[in-house]
Amino acid sequence: MEDDDKKRRARAALIDTAVPNAARVADYLNGGKNNFEADRKAARTMTAAAPVIGVIPLAARAFRERVVRFLVAEAGVTQFLDVGIDLAASGGTHESAQAIDPHCRVVYVDSDPMVLAHARALRSGPDGGIACLDADIRDPRAVMAGARATLDLDRPLAVLLLSLAPLAYLANTARAAAIVSGLLAAAPSGSHVALYHHASDLDQELPAAIGRWNRHSSQPVTLRSRDEVDSLVAGLDLVPPGVVPICDWRPAAGDPRFEAAVPVYGVVARKPQ
Repeated sequence: MEDDDKKRRARAALIDTAVPNAARVADYLNGGKNNFEADRKAARTMTAAAPVIGVIPLAARAFRERVVRFLVAEAGVTQFLDVGIDLAASGGTHESAQAIDPHCRVVYVDSDPMVLAHARALRSGPDGGIACLDADIRDPRAVMAGARATLDLDRPLAVLLLSLAPLAYLANTARAAAIVSGLLAAAPSGSHVALYHHASDLDQELPAAIGRWNRHSSQPVTLRSRDEVDSLVAGLDLVPPGVVPICDWRPAAGDPRFEAAVPVYGVVARKPQ
């Protein structure tokens, strides 16, 4: 335990508040307080180039709510591996899932020290049903090995890739698809994966805005087309309506409404028998 604490402190010391961070930028766009001036400046620069960026976090949050509701209430999933944590103080996967079934268990996964510290402070569970795992998505075997302490990998689970970071930081689409497959390799049939991904072909302004981000960030982002997003879940059974803009995936009456289309694709898929 002491060694773990030392490692956490050492990693926390590496946090650079002068360089924009995608999780903190999203937090700023969500109206949060876990961000710094570099993050706010980057957010303003990108939204000036593509105003729709300002509403993406809200639309993504509503998509997450609908996805978790479907997985628990309709698919019967009670175990979640949530890869890529946001900095919101509320509205996490465990809150949405446990509101429907209090027995749901959630493992949050990230490798960002600030994000993990925030998650551990807000998302601890007294019964061991909520855990935070320091692991890198680029090593699916390590992620699943760490999740085993909380989740029963002999029963179906849901892998959630519902943040910008997990797949968009991988420039190679085949590599991103292999990671999705790797995460599901240790899960039984009937498990699900849910993901969203910023689109390259839904908004003319978004590529230029992301280009601005990539020129000044140590975390370059890759946009993907609908066909490329579809390839990330190749071999899985798509839950209708398949790969669609997130606002079109099973919209609910209480969802926020936006003037322009939100350029993010979403999909939920099931591991077949």
